[in-house]
Amino acid sequence: MSARPLPVSTPAEQGVDPAGIHAFLDAVEAAPDIEPHGLMILRHGHVVASGWWAPFTPDRLHLLYSVSKSFTSTAAGFAVAEGLLNLDDPVVSYFPEFEADITDPRSRAMLVRHVAAMASGHLAETHDEAVRHDRQEIVRGFLRIPPDRDPGTVFAYNQPATYTLAAIVQRVSGRTLTEYLRPRLFDPLGIGEVAWQQHPAGRDLGFSGLHATTDAIARLGQLYLQDGVWEGRRLLPASWIAEATRAHVSNADGTAEGAQSDWQQGYGFQFWRSRHGYRGDGAFGQFCVVLPEHDVVIATTAATEQMQDLLNLMWRHLLPAFGPAPLAGGQDDGLARRLARLALPPVKAHPEPPERDAWAGTVFAPAGGTCAAQWSLTTVTVERDGADWCLTLSEGDKPLGLRLGADGWRVEPGRVPTAVSGGWADRNTLVADVLFLETPHRLTLTCSLPERTFTVRWHATPLGGGRLRSLRAPVTTP
Repeated sequence: MSARPLPVSTPAEQGVDPAGIHAFLDAVEAAPDIEPHGLMILRHGHVVASGWWAPFTPDRLHLLYSVSKSFTSTAAGFAVAEGLLNLDDPVVSYFPEFEADITDPRSRAMLVRHVAAMASGHLAETHDEAVRHDRQEIVRGFLRIPPDRDPGTVFAYNQPATYTLAAIVQRVSGRTLTEYLRPRLFDPLGIGEVAWQQHPAGRDLGFSGLHATTDAIARLGQLYLQDGVWEGRRLLPASWIAEATRAHVSNADGTAEGAQSDWQQGYGFQFWRSRHGYRGDGAFGQFCVVLPEHDVVIATTAATEQMQDLLNLMWRHLLPAFGPAPLAGGQDDGLARRLARLALPPVKAHPEPPERDAWAGTVFAPAGGTCAAQWSLTTVTVERDGADWCLTLSEGDKPLGLRLGADGWRVEPGRVPTAVSGGWADRNTLVADVLFLETPHRLTLTCSLPERTFTVRWHATPLGGGRLRSLRAPVTTP
């Protein structure tokens, strides 16, 4: 189904100073380590600013990384409301087939509310150890790791905790998270296509892997801002919203620096508390920021490792725009025009090499013998196809074919949606940037003609590794 449009308004009509949004855009675009992809700002339930940096578009699915957790939490909220799930039940009670394997008293005492709040009693991330214990059934692997402290007493950000919560919801509902949420959340909110990575097949990952639009992030935030009510209909109990977004176990280190960190303000049920409001939070700048005191939701998709910097820019420039300062309403039209023409700058390079024949058909090997930044990439071939220069990135028997965008971004909407920009930095050097459009990730490829070698660099390295062809939304089936 197609998403129903959210109400749209000018910033000034909703008491927002457009100058603050301009200042935020200025700061984000000037930051060398922040690559914005999408932005939506809602005030009083109206979209007052929205824009996507071309070649990213409003309808493009985008890997949300750990914002997925907030959708998993929402699924748990529905399951609790429907009597399928009890937060005070032991986790192991939902997996009776593991009873004989789970002998540690603390593991057996772990409750559903503890995994929902990242308070399993472990002091650190357990994902790799859980997978070593049981690659196919991560829940069993996780429960076999004795907690360091009593569950409910300490916080540790821990992927298997969310994976376990997701597995419980899917077990009691008999549906994947996507299937369970479709009639309860996605359809009522007007959220269209989504896709969720699975492990094992048939079980949505829960802690990551959800691909959805910036609009979907904004709608989730608006539902929570409205205490679970959408278009006059209650979807989630207000009590769940309150529990999911309050701090359960302290994660502060007590230092002055920690007080300025948006990762030390407490953690709810798969939502972070912030210095202002609370948020769903995904690696590399995927944010669902909810500011109840301002009746505001801010949704971003991006590519940055400086996530605190991105939040700091929100607090510095956007918070004052929601305050009582005089409004510069005359900037509304200028803001709308600016948002409509947002774009990522293309690579600066020459569209043609001085000697075409020297490049056409040339095969490049990894510099140093192996490609350390992307282990699966074995060769790069540069070829001429009519008026286009083409790149073939080989990974075993499944190469990824790309066409250079010499004067902008060349969008390839195929099985792995990409946008490519590049050309020749000099007669001996080809440089191309590849945006994997359904993810936050950009790869810079450099080919050296004299050495017949290539190097690659990730601007933000994909979590979990994998082949280039995996950098896309998983295929969905009806």
